[in-house]
Amino acid sequence: MFRLAPRLLTRATAARCGGGVGQPAAAAVRSMADVPAEAAVDLDFEEKWKKLIPNLEPPKTPLSFMQPRPPTPSAIPSKLTVNFVLPYKSELSAKEVDMVILPATTGQMGVLPGHVATIAELKPGIFSVHDGNEVSKYFVSSGFAFVHANSVTDVVAVEAVPVEHIDPELVQKGLAVFQQKINSATTDLAKAEAQIGIDVHSALNSALTA
Repeated sequence: MFRLAPRLLTRATAARCGGGVGQPAAAAVRSMADVPAEAAVDLDFEEKWKKLIPNLEPPKTPLSFMQPRPPTPSAIPSKLTVNFVLPYKSELSAKEVDMVILPATTGQMGVLPGHVATIAELKPGIFSVHDGNEVSKYFVSSGFAFVHANSVTDVVAVEAVPVEHIDPELVQKGLAVFQQKINSATTDLAKAEAQIGIDVHSALNSALTA
């Protein structure tokens, strides 16, 4: 009886993706834009499960974890809504701005209202928020940016600090310490840790001179 459970899960997932068992994978793949705006419940799967295994609650299917996608406005908004959060606080919450520039691992990434939905990994560097003539700059250590199709951008950083709060002397001292560590490192692990320190402090130094 339990051997039928994976088959039910496969059928339920394939049915929601527009394809059936045995169909090519490409036929069952849909873009994020095709995900229903309203949350749905896989009643067909639950009904079949209860007929086969009435004494157990049905397991969650992928559909159960899919959140309703945010509505996409018919016209491009004049402002970009930004949420900027750290593990211990929210730096910006639903702030409407003109543009942000992210230190993505693929290079500097500008985001304007109406930007295509995407996910970007962040590297150590400057995250700048532009609102009219006002520009706020933060140094971020790493993280991710989630750009949504409804002109909302969520930025999640491991650590961040306003650029004006960075002490140039401490940056130079830290850079010197890690350069000394990499020169004296005897293991690959020690070299890797020292290189990370050099990369972060070099990025901090660049942030101060930008």
